Amino acid sequence: MKMSLALLLGLAAGTASAGEAWDSIRDQLYGARPMLPGDGVIALDTPYRTANDSRTDIAAQVAAPDGAAIAAVSVVIDENPMPVSAVFALRQPQPRFFFETTFRINGPTPVHVIAETTDGRLFVTEAYVKTSGQGACAAPPGSDPEEALATLGDMVLSVTRDEDLRDRLAGLTQGPRRLDVDISHPSHSGMQMDQITLLFIPMRYVETLDIATDGGGYVEMTGSISLSENPQISLSVPGATRRVGVTMTDTSGTVTTAEKDLAGY
Repeated sequence: MKMSLALLLGLAAGTASAGEAWDSIRDQLYGARPMLPGDGVIALDTPYRTANDSRTDIAAQVAAPDGAAIAAVSVVIDENPMPVSAVFALRQPQPRFFFETTFRINGPTPVHVIAETTDGRLFVTEAYVKTSGQGACAAPPGSDPEEALATLGDMVLSVTRDEDLRDRLAGLTQGPRRLDVDISHPSHSGMQMDQITLLFIPMRYVETLDIATDGGGYVEMTGSISLSENPQISLSVPGATRRVGVTMTDTSGTVTTAEKDLAGY
């Protein structure tokens, strides 16, 4: 399930007051489709209160019910200006999927994670995150906008093995690996002001991150202005993966790539 830029912006513009935000977003995304409680399917990890509104980790472990696989996972930060904050569309549906991503949290807000399975079911779980009230989406950039252009799109990839013993006990010879993608990108929200010129910096952020494993499409992430400056996107990849390739495209049309061969175990 890929979210278009137009839909993301439309949801941002159409969000109602605080008590109605989730209802409005849910209706626009999913219409009348039923949403099942995520208990036993989605384990969401968020801070009780952000240590840094401009860079807050949100993570989730998702496990499909028996007989199904995970097809897509969406992150909605209800009160952010662009609430549909990240969508992971799995081109290779998986029985389990993990992500951890650095986001801006603009103010106190519910956070919803929605998992869609290959049989069409929707599961949702919710957490509430308090903030310091810094207004992260309008906070000045942490780096000089001109200097940030010099490394924009550079990516560093690292992969580690998941050593969860439960996988071995279940008879899985190769548990999933964790792929970390560190991206150099200012992730301008369009709400930030240049501290010298006092003009607003044009919106520019990571629009898509296309991840391939062993030469085939695996996951496409659609981003938003909710991604932090220099975001880190982490996710699980199959344990048998021997090569990963990542293509980043931002909203100004910049395309960069990175590849990594993985050592055997």
